Amino acid sequence: MDSTTQRHGIAAYRLRFSGSGGEYFRVWIVNLLLSIVTLGLYTPWARRRTARYFYDHTMIAGSPLEFTAPLRKMVVSFILFALLYVTYKIAAETGQDTVVSIFIIAVALLAPYIWGSAMRFRLASTRWRGLQLQFTARWKDVYIASWPIFLMAAIWVGITYGLDLLSADAAPPARAQNGRPGPAWPRMDAPMWGLIALGLALSVLCIIRVEFNYKSLLVLRTGIGKQRGRWKPVYGDFVRIWGATIVVLLAGVALILALAAGAAYTVQSMFSTVRGPAVFLLIFFIVIAAFLGLVLASAPARAYREARMFRLIWSNVGLSQIARFKCDLRHWAFVRLRIKNILLTLLTLGFYRPYARVSEYRMKADAVTLHIKGGLDQLVGELVRQQDALGDALADMAGLDIVG
Repeated sequence: MDSTTQRHGIAAYRLRFSGSGGEYFRVWIVNLLLSIVTLGLYTPWARRRTARYFYDHTMIAGSPLEFTAPLRKMVVSFILFALLYVTYKIAAETGQDTVVSIFIIAVALLAPYIWGSAMRFRLASTRWRGLQLQFTARWKDVYIASWPIFLMAAIWVGITYGLDLLSADAAPPARAQNGRPGPAWPRMDAPMWGLIALGLALSVLCIIRVEFNYKSLLVLRTGIGKQRGRWKPVYGDFVRIWGATIVVLLAGVALILALAAGAAYTVQSMFSTVRGPAVFLLIFFIVIAAFLGLVLASAPARAYREARMFRLIWSNVGLSQIARFKCDLRHWAFVRLRIKNILLTLLTLGFYRPYARVSEYRMKADAVTLHIKGGLDQLVGELVRQQDALGDALADMAGLDIVG
């Protein structure tokens, strides 16, 4: 049951997820097996079944969401991108540098269009109590919001040019002691490293900015009928979350390095007399452990950022002046859940993955409350009357429809 309270004419409806890991496991295992048998061709069907399961079990004010995406569009989009990817791989592996460069430039120019099309498709495919969401942003708005992408490309073009100038003035490559030339690597001095560090810092700021621009545009240009989304976060909120995420990442890396150093010392003491094939087996396990350590080191930071961003957005968005959301997701609880899920997924060779996904989705969904001004039925009836059928049809037909 949704918890509903009435105060000053505002009703509060707690979101609920009614699914279970066991139910989703059956959906997941069928999708996995059919995708393997069909060499990935079942992917659009699998994604549609997955989306429908989570939508059907997400309850808002006692009514579930609906995912109404046409399968034909998902299949066509999947085939198109598969063909483009295969063409790119063939060009890259056969040394066709010009074709590869054209592909990269085309992807950069089309990235905003792909994102806008994906958002239009997703929202047009989402319904609740007969209400259909709309993404009404013009392509001009999407490309204006994408300016950090183009700025980041210009920054690295400039850095590449600067590195070429600095390397021309640098000392020649070092020579080996026998007089023969050493490896043909350019000598990196302090100014060159500083230029690269500046590029990385500016790139991070650009990534944060494009994320902020896209999320704010998505909310402000999404609506039902004549009602449009409301957005309160500012760019500084995103910067603070990213800054805290970097601190968590560095702490995780430091912890993993400390544990790795202790493990390496222990292994060296225990297996100092190992010889022959056993050495290669030991190296293999060390490489696997290093990879898993890297995953575990970044997992808390990724979960921390995801939870903080989820709470920030869902506590500061709404629909005009008639509805707003609040979120009380606890980020450290979500981090602990993510770490537990990763460990159980590794121990079960991946078979715990559907249970992990359901538990994380439930924690986020159950943390959101919808506050509505006035009566729910009266509000829904008014929004249904405001919907523009012609506008919905045009939104469905516009652009290249993609589910990302």
